Amino acid sequence: MNPVKILSVDDEIDLELLLTQYFRRKIRKGEYEFYFAHNGLEALSILLKHKDIDIILSDINMPEMDGLTLLTKVNEMHNPALKCIMVSAYGDMGNIRQAMNGGAFDFATKPIDLEDLERTIDKAVEQISYIKNSMEEHNQLESLKTELTVAGEIQQAILPSIFPPFPEYDDVMDLAALMTPAKNVGGDFYDFFRIDQDRIGVVIADVSGKGIPAAIFMAVSRTLIRTIGLQNVSPGTCLTKSNDLLCQESVNSMFVTVFYAIYNVKTGELSYCNGGHNAPYILRADGSVELLLTSINCMVGAVEGINFANDTAQLGIGDTLVMFTDGVNEAFNTSNEEYGDERLQQSLATLKGKNCRELIEAQLANVKAFAGDAAQSDDITLMALQRRS
Repeated sequence: MNPVKILSVDDEIDLELLLTQYFRRKIRKGEYEFYFAHNGLEALSILLKHKDIDIILSDINMPEMDGLTLLTKVNEMHNPALKCIMVSAYGDMGNIRQAMNGGAFDFATKPIDLEDLERTIDKAVEQISYIKNSMEEHNQLESLKTELTVAGEIQQAILPSIFPPFPEYDDVMDLAALMTPAKNVGGDFYDFFRIDQDRIGVVIADVSGKGIPAAIFMAVSRTLIRTIGLQNVSPGTCLTKSNDLLCQESVNSMFVTVFYAIYNVKTGELSYCNGGHNAPYILRADGSVELLLTSINCMVGAVEGINFANDTAQLGIGDTLVMFTDGVNEAFNTSNEEYGDERLQQSLATLKGKNCRELIEAQLANVKAFAGDAAQSDDITLMALQRRS
């Protein structure tokens, strides 16, 4: 434990001897450490050299710089953990009152009652300890806040952000995605990658839990699915292999819901696997909206050793596959009403003719308009893939 550092400021030399004699045991034990100055100017010089002084025990009436002026200078240091105990004659109550109004912690009168002074110092030490602990907790919270902000920036940087992502396919397809986290970091993610000349993989997923653990699990899940998907395996095989690997690494029973599809840019054929995720919608060219039928599969990372089934569908020219996480359909407004699947389907029906970027931005705006002033409780992620020809 560090000693309590006390600066005594008094032009009476006898006080130095008196304090060192009375507190000699605490000084020997390393509980107290004293510094001595004879006026305010000397005290400021010592404070500049020893910024860890805890308590100033200052006389009010001194030459060159008095105690009240010193107190003003100490206040300008803006150190709430530095406490001033002012000392003056009993009859000098006007200056003592001025010192207390000026921010002094307490006062003592001359001749000094050393037992009373010791109690006053102990009381100051308690407050100093409390303030230092509070400042440390505040600094830790600020540091954590900074780390979360950086983590959020890193997480956003992980997600693809260049659109259109495949300029060579601009004539035959369109693709756009966005993710709006509820907090600094989120558990949603999307991804897309080119598998071969004719096929691309698209992924949208939602990790269980919140905060840093979900963000880490999100990064691991995305890496696994992308790595296995690039091995040119079916969506079901990709999620089967990813599931077994994630089950081995899962902590606190975390899992991820995943929709992974392989899209053939020439034929419009869609091969996909749904691992416990929200089923996407197909916005047909004529404005009708259909729920994409999916096999019932478990979440990824929940149960080891299961096989994930494949499904297929066909996108016609002008059709758009709209993928989303439950932050969309499970958004709530201030009346605690849920946005819901029916409202989502009705909203999509109004977005006929929009390109993918326009569509997902309009859908996000519709959800936010519904939620109003209600706090966003979950990450919102949307991705759209449209067949152009």
